[in-house]
Amino acid sequence: MSDERALVLAWAAGDRAAGREIVTAHYDAVARFFRTKAGPDADDLVQRTFLRCHERAATFEGTGRFRAFIFAVARFVLLEHIRSRARDREREPDFEERSIADLQPGVWTQAVARKERRDLVTALQMIPVESQIVLELFYWEDLSVAELAEALDVPPGTVKSRLFRAREQLASAIARVPSQDDDSRSARELLDAWRARVRHRPDGPPQ
Repeated sequence: MSDERALVLAWAAGDRAAGREIVTAHYDAVARFFRTKAGPDADDLVQRTFLRCHERAATFEGTGRFRAFIFAVARFVLLEHIRSRARDREREPDFEERSIADLQPGVWTQAVARKERRDLVTALQMIPVESQIVLELFYWEDLSVAELAEALDVPPGTVKSRLFRAREQLASAIARVPSQDDDSRSARELLDAWRARVRHRPDGPPQ
């Protein structure tokens, strides 16, 4: 049994110290996940995610990193939250076609000092929710293709095609963000640059 799985199982069994260690290790990443998608509701969804993780901790098999497990739960919590806010309760929101900007108009965009990064967040909120999720988890949270497949509950080949399509969608969205600075870098370059900054600022997105 891996050390990580042992820690998670201890949490499931009621070990509060194990729970604090897990929450401390993953809190910033989960908070970052929701900040670009849930605005003022983000803190509540972070807490809901860790509660769900605790409830399901005993099901963690330890075959991959716990991060993939957490983000699978976070994605479920996010989609559940958006469904609860949908104007038309009779229709399931199409998360592969509709964006955060479509489904949750006015969701708070982070106050990022550098304009190109502010534009990147805005552009991410303009692409389909599932595309935004796969890009952020791959570029900012360093989930591998295999871990993304686990988190999204799809085959690895589907993850690769989603990443390719999502980068194209983001490039198109970046071109539509109003009043951009003259920045000719590609969507992939912008994502890579922000990933590098996130690695040096574990408390949140770069300023």
